[in-house]
Amino acid sequence: MRDQSDPELLALISAGRSEAMRVFYTRYHARLHSFLRGRGASSDEAEDAIHDTMLAVWRTADRFAGGNSAKAWVFSIARNRFIDRTRKTAKMSYVDDVPDSVDEAPNPEDIVMASSDTARVRRCLDNLKPDHRTVLRLLFYEELSVSEVSELEGIPEGTVKSRIFHAKRLMMNCLGKRS
Repeated sequence: MRDQSDPELLALISAGRSEAMRVFYTRYHARLHSFLRGRGASSDEAEDAIHDTMLAVWRTADRFAGGNSAKAWVFSIARNRFIDRTRKTAKMSYVDDVPDSVDEAPNPEDIVMASSDTARVRRCLDNLKPDHRTVLRLLFYEELSVSEVSELEGIPEGTVKSRIFHAKRLMMNCLGKRS
């Protein structure tokens, strides 16, 4: 069952197969935890949101239409669960930056190659604003497309591109400094 694709697992989950749910949970738990921590969730808040997410997957797997990737679908559920929890405690605020010019920065693979020191890269990522860090993680660690990130984050594709532009500039500046 571990070799099955996400849509196949979701079909089994919608049929009530708990083993498929265990496989799906195991496949996404660490990714969702990292994603939610990157959005500012504490470890406990991330676990709570993951629990809510997986309950929603169990209850609504039959609604997965397959139009988008299952990964984008589950990340969208997790994002929404976290936002719902955060709104209840009135801690959320968004500020979007608009780029002043066309993105001419190197791609993220070049950024990572610019520094072989993983700790430096992590420190630089951790110093990014949460919206910049989230977009980079979704695009390059979770391998979602710009349109999937746009849908997941509930923002226009242009805003996703703007965040990528700024995040890449900040990463290059940070990685260029020796500490």
